[in-house]
Amino acid sequence: KLFFTDYGNAAKVERCDMDGMNRTWIVDSKIEQPTALALDLVNKYVYWVDIYLDTVEVVDYQGRKRHTVIKGRQIRHLCGLAVFENYLYTVNSDNLNILRINRYNGTDVQSLARPDNAKEIRVYQKRTQAAVRSHACEVDPYGMPGGCSHICLLGSNYKARTCRCRTGFILGSDGRSCK
Repeated sequence: KLFFTDYGNAAKVERCDMDGMNRTWIVDSKIEQPTALALDLVNKYVYWVDIYLDTVEVVDYQGRKRHTVIKGRQIRHLCGLAVFENYLYTVNSDNLNILRINRYNGTDVQSLARPDNAKEIRVYQKRTQAAVRSHACEVDPYGMPGGCSHICLLGSNYKARTCRCRTGFILGSDGRSCK
């Protein structure tokens, strides 16, 4: 799945398949300017920062179990968000502090560092990397991902795929080649 935020005409947090199909709103109320987004892949939760409401909130992948992790002035100006174990990590764009927030107890907020000009944060750790299984977009014997001549996008599961073409090309009637 692909998760993303939108705060155009109607603010929301959405999800879709990697090929853009099955687009679903998972949060569309009591939300103003959702920006940074982070996933808890193990428990299937989506965390986001709303920079207008000064909140960090969480919801499950289906849009249920929503609650506010932390709200208020101390988290104003957040950008970037990452989740690892019991904590959320974020950057305060006003003073460039990296903050660690206990995702179960929002009163536990610590400033960890102040790097120059940080706007995004990521956690890289072996345990956070998903195991890769064989999937529909694996390279075939001819070197084509999923048998697609240009781009292979996973569909609703790891066995489904959709072929797409680079700009200026049209997908052929076989659904795999680009012309």
